[in-house]
Amino acid sequence: MDTAVKQAAAPPVRPGTVRWIGYKTIVIREYGRIMRIWGQTIVPSVVAASLYFVIFGSLIGRRVGTMGGFDYMQYLAPGIIMMHVINNSYANVVSSFFGAKFGKHVEEMLVSPLPNWIIVAGYATGGLVRGMLVGIAVTGIALLFTHLHVHHVLIIIAAVVLTSLALSLGGFLNALFAKNFDQVNFVPVFVLNPLTYFGGVFYSVSLLPAWAQKVSFLNPILYMVNAFRYGFLGVSDVNVGIAFALLIAAAVALFVVAVVLMERGTGTRE
Repeated sequence: MDTAVKQAAAPPVRPGTVRWIGYKTIVIREYGRIMRIWGQTIVPSVVAASLYFVIFGSLIGRRVGTMGGFDYMQYLAPGIIMMHVINNSYANVVSSFFGAKFGKHVEEMLVSPLPNWIIVAGYATGGLVRGMLVGIAVTGIALLFTHLHVHHVLIIIAAVVLTSLALSLGGFLNALFAKNFDQVNFVPVFVLNPLTYFGGVFYSVSLLPAWAQKVSFLNPILYMVNAFRYGFLGVSDVNVGIAFALLIAAAVALFVVAVVLMERGTGTRE
């Protein structure tokens, strides 16, 4: 009787509190997953970045000389950092959410009182966390090889956050449509990697023929890399204002699409 009275007297749980707890739980779980398998989530990027700096920066860079008015190693560093942020943000969400689908525990979230936009936001934040952690680790490696100028710290932060969120949401969409592990790996291998390598990570597009420059400006990765590089060096192959406008538009559009697909049950209730 006393228990029933206490329950009746207890204040109702606010929807905002439930949503915050749900969002926080997803993010904490994603962070725990990243740190639990750090040998797969962080170390490979550190090793790969070290090889890039040794081979492309130290060995080939000596013959390249300067690029954009800077030593090649300095010019290369922001591109290498952003490349790993892009790959890891995407990979974290596509693998984690597809794993939830494959393991059937995504159904627990779907039947919970959490709105779909909170689920999407939670996984996107998880991708952001991994992207930032890897970005910090690779930046540490870069500092072992060269000195990084900082032209505008807020631009650096904004570029990496918006890029990581956009790629995380892209990974979420990939996970929604994927029906097996082969489809999880298809987009990163055949779409994301080529766009990244041709996205100005290793070179300035001003070195390309006119027709190749026009094609490069259709590559969204080019705007991500150059916005980030501008924050460090103050140079960019694209208009930085346009780059940030595209990043914001991409993040918002991908978030809306992800939420709409979740509402329809695409890939989760089939």
